[in-house]
Amino acid sequence: MTDRAALTDSPVSPAEAAALIRGRRTIDRFKTDEVPDMALVHEAIELARWAPNHHTTEPWRFCLIGERTKAGIIELNTRLLTASKGAQVAEAKRERWQSMPGWLAVTCTPNDDPITAREDYAACACAIENLMLYLHSAGVGTKWASGAVTREPEFLELLDAGPGEYCVGLIWYGYAQRRPRSQRQAVENIVRTLD
Repeated sequence: MTDRAALTDSPVSPAEAAALIRGRRTIDRFKTDEVPDMALVHEAIELARWAPNHHTTEPWRFCLIGERTKAGIIELNTRLLTASKGAQVAEAKRERWQSMPGWLAVTCTPNDDPITAREDYAACACAIENLMLYLHSAGVGTKWASGAVTREPEFLELLDAGPGEYCVGLIWYGYAQRRPRSQRQAVENIVRTLD
């Protein structure tokens, strides 16, 4: 086995990193108490921005969502769902969304070059994963939502997004009421070894 210290200055072992990555799950039910330490959320954002991004474009923007904006998003989503799936579904979703304790959104700045734009989206996704892993390490669960409401112009207006900016994810965070189990397919099903 190779001496890890000779290869990297990582402060965690591979086993610790693996446990952190495998342990992070999408939380679908949160306790009602909010995360009291907003410094923790700010630190998660600070670490999110260390995600890889080609040409150091830093395309991500983070929006901490307060009660007024949260209410506007819930109202918008309720209107959309009432029109597409009916009042009963919309009201159930409204109740569920109102119970989400912490809210933030990650948007991506526009780029006219299609290759850079694609790389910027990927960079934002990496930033979200950094954010979620850090919060998980502190005992805070997350859910990354990217439903139809996040693509609505009115949603972007609520976030005070700049021209061409679009939402990569609406992130809910808080303490898990339950931690779901998850499985992944076998590695040999997803790896091609080429000569």
